[in-house]
Amino acid sequence: MDAQHLRVEARARAGSGAARRLLNKVPEVTLLFWVIKILCTTVGETVSDFLNADVGLGLATTGLVMGGALLLALAAQLALRKYVPWVYWLVVVLISIVGTVITDELHDVLGIDLGVLTGVFAVVLAAIFGLWFAVERTLSIRTIHTRRREGFYWATILATFALGTAAGDFLLETLQDGLGDQRGGLLLSGALFAVVIALAATAHLALKVNPILTFWIAYVFTRPLGANIGDLLGGDPASVVDDAGNPGVGGLGLGAPLVSAVFLAAILASIVYLTVTKKDAAPDP
Repeated sequence: MDAQHLRVEARARAGSGAARRLLNKVPEVTLLFWVIKILCTTVGETVSDFLNADVGLGLATTGLVMGGALLLALAAQLALRKYVPWVYWLVVVLISIVGTVITDELHDVLGIDLGVLTGVFAVVLAAIFGLWFAVERTLSIRTIHTRRREGFYWATILATFALGTAAGDFLLETLQDGLGDQRGGLLLSGALFAVVIALAATAHLALKVNPILTFWIAYVFTRPLGANIGDLLGGDPASVVDDAGNPGVGGLGLGAPLVSAVFLAAILASIVYLTVTKKDAAPDP
């Protein structure tokens, strides 16, 4: 960290009364952080499918119900003065569901092309990053210790989920059309997302590329990776029909309710572990 950055951080930390210091509100980025993040993104895909199709709420009602739950959870998160694992990860799960529903509503109901949505959400994410940096002079998640910075952080998280959903579905549709079946598209696109995440990790750990850049690249691409896992495990084995009317090869047929339950249980177990051990408690600024 250079001297200019240290001075910027010092000025930002001095702040005004409106930007009063909190304890760090986000977890330390460990391997378990990424595991839980992928679990959350899988749940976002399967729960939205379950509520929309299996329960029959439809996208609009699902969005309203989950959006209301997200606002309540986010209010609880913002009211806290320190990182509390179950509240933080509850917000992430709900943002995953809402981000999925937003993209599905825009594409499935309003008919907006996935390629267009990918471009729009990329611009929205870039705009949030630009405003965040212009105001705070940093995009680091290690210094989320004011309400304003936390607001930028959660706006960014929501944008990454919407972008990841649109980009993942766009790539999946493109590959699916070329391969003729959904399972092949899911496996190939999932492999591509995993490679991007691995490259980002390698760039950071081995080549010392900017940790903020590599973190957000990995964060965006864990969204479609998790969604692919959910679709592969829970999707109908014959969910795709080709131009000749023949069923293609879809998911493994476990169903959205079962996949959601198993992954939610894994998230809960991880949160209990972190609450007890505090292994992801970031050092306070």
